[in-house]
Amino acid sequence: MEARIRDPRRQLCPPGITWLALTYLLSCLLACSKAKVFSRCELAKALHEFGLEGYRGYDLADWVCLAYYTSGFNTAAVDHEADGSTNNGIFQISSRKWCKNLIPNGPNICRMYCTDLLNHDLKDSIICVMKIVQEPQGLGYWEAWRHHCQGRDLSDWVDGCDF
Repeated sequence: MEARIRDPRRQLCPPGITWLALTYLLSCLLACSKAKVFSRCELAKALHEFGLEGYRGYDLADWVCLAYYTSGFNTAAVDHEADGSTNNGIFQISSRKWCKNLIPNGPNICRMYCTDLLNHDLKDSIICVMKIVQEPQGLGYWEAWRHHCQGRDLSDWVDGCDF
């Protein structure tokens, strides 16, 4: 039987893309190992400490409600869209505009990798979400907030929580 010799110039995927994909996969695995599902009051306290109470006119309860309906308080939540983009972390921040994933040339307004939004340290998520709500839509940017939180009595989201 004759052995086939593979042409070394012919590759399934360019080396740069292969390394980029591998790096992204590994960073996702590392980020997920540092992920956390917050309790309601634990998250409220963390958001309060970051100064989100009253930021851009939104109460702490708005932020907690948003986090619940977007990710269930899970920092490792990732939703994959049909166009290849992802929604990432506790606030489900979109890679279409706000963070960088494998899709090249996206705006990356928050100037961070999407995987930075997937760990228990909320700092990067808070920095990015504060940029997002500066847009004219504010929290209305999130469909989940418009449908579940906007215009409702949200006091139960922070009742009984100690800051």
